[in-house]
Amino acid sequence: MSLQIGDPAPPFSLPAVDGKTYGLESFADKRVLVVVFSCNHCPYVQAYEDRLMAIQRDYEGRGLQLVAINSNDDVRYQEDSFEQMSARAEAKGFNFPYLRDASQRVARAYGATHTPQLFVFDRQRRLRYQGKIDDNWQQPQQVTRRYLREAVEALMQDREPEEPTTHAIGCTIKWA
Repeated sequence: MSLQIGDPAPPFSLPAVDGKTYGLESFADKRVLVVVFSCNHCPYVQAYEDRLMAIQRDYEGRGLQLVAINSNDDVRYQEDSFEQMSARAEAKGFNFPYLRDASQRVARAYGATHTPQLFVFDRQRRLRYQGKIDDNWQQPQQVTRRYLREAVEALMQDREPEEPTTHAIGCTIKWA
């Protein structure tokens, strides 16, 4: 079962490719926390990486923190190993923490099913948006709805997102 709007963010403590360990408390000073279930090999994730970095860059000074979590099985999907995550983050220049959920407990706690799948939390770490980034993963220039940006902007203005849930599209999480 996926988290429902208004549910609290499940806690986590996960290693990141930058050598640190992050949990919810690591971002206590942030107004909005975006948790993205991600991976290396999914073409949907790859198509969205630059857009996610742009969102982090555009809202960083306003109190947004984006965190990507890779929960995929890395035995059958070796391109999702911690070493490959580190290489991808460095090559792409990720401006957000990229965390490894090797046990898959965090993905299960959030009810994540896809990569990319977003969970956007307000200052009290209550879920306010869940779903996809925008309405056109293949052609960024033809996007007409920017669901993540709309949700973040609403929360920055202390409003509820107009559309709090959308259907996440992408690859399924690869369970061990």
